[in-house]
Amino acid sequence: MANFESDTKPTTEEKHHPLLKLALEIGPLLVFFFGNLRSEWLAQKFPALSVIGGPLLIATALFMVATVISLIVSKIVFKHLPVMPFVSGVVVLVFGSLSIWLQDETFIKMKPTIVNALFGTVLLGGLYFGRSLLGYVFNAAFQLDDEGWRKLTLRWGIFFLFLAVLNEAVWRNFSDDVWVNFKVWGTMPITILFTLAQMPLIMRHTVEQEPKDQK
Repeated sequence: MANFESDTKPTTEEKHHPLLKLALEIGPLLVFFFGNLRSEWLAQKFPALSVIGGPLLIATALFMVATVISLIVSKIVFKHLPVMPFVSGVVVLVFGSLSIWLQDETFIKMKPTIVNALFGTVLLGGLYFGRSLLGYVFNAAFQLDDEGWRKLTLRWGIFFLFLAVLNEAVWRNFSDDVWVNFKVWGTMPITILFTLAQMPLIMRHTVEQEPKDQK
């Protein structure tokens, strides 16, 4: 069986190639944005794409391909699959396939809702049973005391549920173009700002690692 704990720890390759890691994480989103923006041009250049459907469905197909490539490159270069991008990628493939097969854009629009609600529910559910699951994922990046992990897990759990509700509000009340722009240029800055806002809590609860005994 795979050792999921080791899969969540940064490898030497990740430390040496941080820009590549970032590109693999945001690259599929940029492909999705470009595919929706230039769908007509792409359909003219590659007539086979017109069979897929409208602009959002063409963008979805490209998003799926980019996601698979990103995961494959991550596995080859970084020696493991990051947990969150992997789960998100599986949902992209399932809901993207349903959207294209049924010619219904609703499925791909609901993908962020499902992923964020899943992460939020798992984190808050873990707290209910006395487990700070966020510590399991980010233990390699931060060393916090138990109270710090509980607080950080609670905040991220609530934040994921907030993103799920926000996605529902945007796609149900605005145009496809507004939703795509929000997905690419809205969600990422909001997440970055939220992450930065957690730094004071992380600094307050950071535990110094004991130096290893030298033999």
